[in-house]
Amino acid sequence: MQSTAAALTMVRDDAFFLKAWLRHYGGILGRENCYVVNHGRGDDVARLAEGCNIIGIPGDPHKNFDMKRWRMLNNLVQGLRCYYNHVIVGDVDELVVLDPQAGMSLLEYLETAKPRRVLTPVGLEVVHRIDEEDQPIEDCIIGPRRHVRLAPHYSKPCILSVGDKIARGGHFTQSSKLFTPDELYLFHLKFCDFGVYSAAMDQRNRVTAELGGAVREIAIGRHWFAEARGEDRAVFEAFADLKVVPGFDLASVRQHMHATWKPRGETGFWQFDRPDYAVQLRLPDRFVGVI
Repeated sequence: MQSTAAALTMVRDDAFFLKAWLRHYGGILGRENCYVVNHGRGDDVARLAEGCNIIGIPGDPHKNFDMKRWRMLNNLVQGLRCYYNHVIVGDVDELVVLDPQAGMSLLEYLETAKPRRVLTPVGLEVVHRIDEEDQPIEDCIIGPRRHVRLAPHYSKPCILSVGDKIARGGHFTQSSKLFTPDELYLFHLKFCDFGVYSAAMDQRNRVTAELGGAVREIAIGRHWFAEARGEDRAVFEAFADLKVVPGFDLASVRQHMHATWKPRGETGFWQFDRPDYAVQLRLPDRFVGVI
């Protein structure tokens, strides 16, 4: 049984994304090294995550959701670090991907990675170009979907091999050194399928309606609220308007992250600037089937 790396997430009802998360990390790390916090102790989550380490918690609606969630995930990460060299933590629709041209698996990569670091993969948001891509997602996502947009907001410090504190949302840590390996990417899947997006947003809108408060009061992502949703089809049609950047060289993105690296005010966290690049790239053939 390997003790190099574990993966940790929290989920409630998101079967589509959980299946992708389990295929990815379960296949690379082994399900026995996957930790799933089952928010609400859902039967579907328990069934899908069979063979993983499932942590059931109450699902009653409550305020300060995100703060409580990340407080718990922080503590779980530090506990798992007692037994694993690296812990990968994030939302269920976020997957760390190693560039296939590295010629090894993510687990093999982490086996030789230097310890006592926080690794920050470049964030890429997989988008469904509904004007071009009519193939349904079945066994894999990359293949039916080939377009990504640069997403600095999802360049998250999500692989930890050192004691650290992660900010709410997973966007910042207190580590003062930035490591952005060329081979690593964080794929955000929220927009990978039009139908899945609409269903997921319906569910999230129901959750916030049950909580019955404003964004500031509930402390959950603004995008969970119906008034911030917009018209679903318009969101996806807009992806066609993003400038297409040829090739797949993200060196300048990483350079900008390092050039703007600085303390996040007096919070104790560190950050880089997260500009809106408003561009998209087409993934090279080597990425087909990675998730």
